[in-house]
Parts: sequence; C-alpha cells; structure tokens
Amino acid sequence: AADHEAILEEFLEGQARVLVGTQMVAKGLDIPAVTLVGVVSADTGLAVPDFRAAERAFQVLVQVAGRAGRGSRRGRVIIQTLQPEHYAIVAAADQDYEAFYEIEIGVRAEHADPPFSRLIRLMYADPRAEESRLEAVKLAARLRRERTMSGETGTEVIGPTPAYPPRLRGRTRWHVVLKGAEPARLLDKVALPRGWVVDVDPVSLA
Repeated sequence: AADHEAILEEFLEGQARVLVGTQMVAKGLDIPAVTLVGVVSADTGLAVPDFRAAERAFQVLVQVAGRAGRGSRRGRVIIQTLQPEHYAIVAAADQDYEAFYEIEIGVRAEHADPPFSRLIRLMYADPRAEESRLEAVKLAARLRRERTMSGETGTEVIGPTPAYPPRLRGRTRWHVVLKGAEPARLLDKVALPRGWVVDVDPVSLA
C-alpha cells in the first residue's frame, strides 16, 4: 500500500508521465493531468463464470474512462479487446448506462438470473482434489433426490462444478448452486456435512 501511495504521489506531482498498473487509476482518483487512458485485454473479466461478469467489466471500464480528461484538456480512452462488439464494452465506451442496463436486464431475465431469482452457493474446499470433487458430487446428488421427493421442483440444482479459481490457498474448491424463487426451502431439508460453506444471495459466483 505504501509503495502504491508513493507511486501515485510521484505521478500527481508530475515526476512521472506514464502510470502502468492494474486498475490503479480506476479507484476514484481525480488526476486532472491525465489525458490518455489505455485498457489492455478489457474483455478478460467477461470470461469469468459469473452472471455478473458483464456488469463488473462495464463498471471497471466506465471508471477507467472517467479518469481521462478531468482537467481543462480533453481526454482520450483506448480500449484493447477481442470482443469489440460485446454490449458491455460498447456501452462502456459510449458511457451509456441505460443501453447497458436494457441489454443486461434482458439477458438476466432470459436465464432467470437475479433479480429474477435467488441464489444460494454451497462451497467445499479440501487440500485433496479428488476428495473435494467427491464431496460435491455426493451433496449435489442428495439435493436432487430431495428436490424430487419434496416437490421443490421450483429450485434448480446447478453443478457440482469447480469454483473459480479452482484452487486457492492450497485447497481445491467445488461448488453447488441452488437457483429459484425460494432455494432456502430445499436447503432446509438437507443436513449439510461438515466443511460446507453457505453463501445466500452471493455477490459473486467466481
């Protein structure tokens, strides 16, 4: 953190003319001298297996674009991407919040993603990769059996699938996602084995 502050201080004072850093200029900083901002691989975040991926990509790009031209001189933003026609990138380049919302809300409605449903994410992690996978397979099977037996067919059992990233802090992670109007009703009918983490209305599935 101290290194970042020192670098930004040098940049603010004009000791440096070019700043290279992951989202360093996107954090709400007001630097009037910035007239050119470049974004490399802008669509990387779109590949994340999360229904909010487009929203996050749009948000970051809008923030970055907003750093250029805040002073008396006009600013310019260059976005490098492999998906120049993606609606999140087009809307961000145009600073068009309404256009992004209209498309994004339609996509979510089509796939019954929030806000048109609720999610519960069940996560299991273990240093042993195969043990983690087997635990996830067993729980998903139990949830599907209970779904059929109890008539809770309004809740979808998704997975098990590897989490993203699949390995974190030396542990392999798998998750099962429940999606529906009231997924907690199905979850209440299944006793979770030890080691499972429950995330109701998760902010991210990554």
